Amino acid sequence: MKNISVEELKARMDAGEPLHVIDVREPAEYAEFNIGATLLPLGQIMGLQIESIEDLKDEEVILHCKAGARSMQAAMMLEQAGFTNVVNVVGGMNDWRMKFGG
Repeated sequence: MKNISVEELKARMDAGEPLHVIDVREPAEYAEFNIGATLLPLGQIMGLQIESIEDLKDEEVILHCKAGARSMQAAMMLEQAGFTNVVNVVGGMNDWRMKFGG
């Protein structure tokens, strides 16, 4: 698992890079504030309900949550499930909102 800062992620998003960003928070958290990532809650990942991202096993998959702990758990689980390029957003949406608002 690699790590990425919110600044690096925002720069890549602003540059228009085609990214696979997954939000592992709960639907209510996502509804309150999100950056346009695909919602796939940690509980579903832990239960290996990952059919929606199965085709991304060899692609870079960037995971974020509120502070970085759940996305780290999700990253470890996906690596065990055979994902080869998993990236965790350090600080999560707390850092994003502190630095960029929202």
